[in-house]
Amino acid sequence: MNIENISVVGLGTMGSQIAIVFAQAGFTTNVVEVDQERLDQGMERIRGFLTRQAKKGKLSDSDAEAAFERVVGHVGISAGATDADFAVEAVFEDMEVKKQAFVELDKVCGQEAILASNTSTLSITEIAAATSRAERCIGTHFLIPAALTPLVEIVRGHVTSEETLKTTQELLKKCGKDTVVVADFPAFVINRLYIPLMNEAFFTLGEGVASAEEIDKSCEKGLGMPLGPLAASDASGLDVILMCIETLHREFGDKYRPAPLLVKLVRAGHLGRKTGRGVYIYNNK
Repeated sequence: MNIENISVVGLGTMGSQIAIVFAQAGFTTNVVEVDQERLDQGMERIRGFLTRQAKKGKLSDSDAEAAFERVVGHVGISAGATDADFAVEAVFEDMEVKKQAFVELDKVCGQEAILASNTSTLSITEIAAATSRAERCIGTHFLIPAALTPLVEIVRGHVTSEETLKTTQELLKKCGKDTVVVADFPAFVINRLYIPLMNEAFFTLGEGVASAEEIDKSCEKGLGMPLGPLAASDASGLDVILMCIETLHREFGDKYRPAPLLVKLVRAGHLGRKTGRGVYIYNNK
């Protein structure tokens, strides 16, 4: 199948980065949000990232502008996904929200279109079952920041076809991404390993073993991580991290019990960078 038009549904932290991946690879990329305000915010994230990359010398001004021009904003799935050959859902990490996005995509996309979910922990098989094309549904778990991270985790649902898998691998290769193919188990491979590490960092902080700065420095300098788990949690959103660990807790039991400090911060509305305060305080809010 020849992929020409891409749609990305949800233009938050992950969706805006995923849109950049496809736009930089030369694809017309239609991005979708629920209202104009959120769409404008997402487009500003995209422009800001490309501008910063140009200032750092990572790409030319002309390439940055060309990539931005390939991104076309729309309010509503029916407006932005009708012509999609490949549609990526990047909405909030909640099963019912993701199912609804897939139901709407299934209605408006052509019969041959592939529907992909960027879920980091939820079942692709269950999401796909909400559609009439489960064999053409697949998981594409991009990592933060998607535009810079070289790997994408591809998740096969129970009935995902070989053709869908092959087309997705070829598309991501054109975008400069390496891939791993994993089975549809809760949190797959990367987050099955990484989310518990983040959760344990909150246990460690809550127990007073070390400061947030020392915990993150230990992981960055001692384990070679590009960003410590607490800072990374702030970047992802503590509410998202909590939902991920709750999925593991629900599926696998008390081994994955959420850290009390993480729960407390989310209840307080301290969700990380997006609210200006999480583990750390951010001056841009």
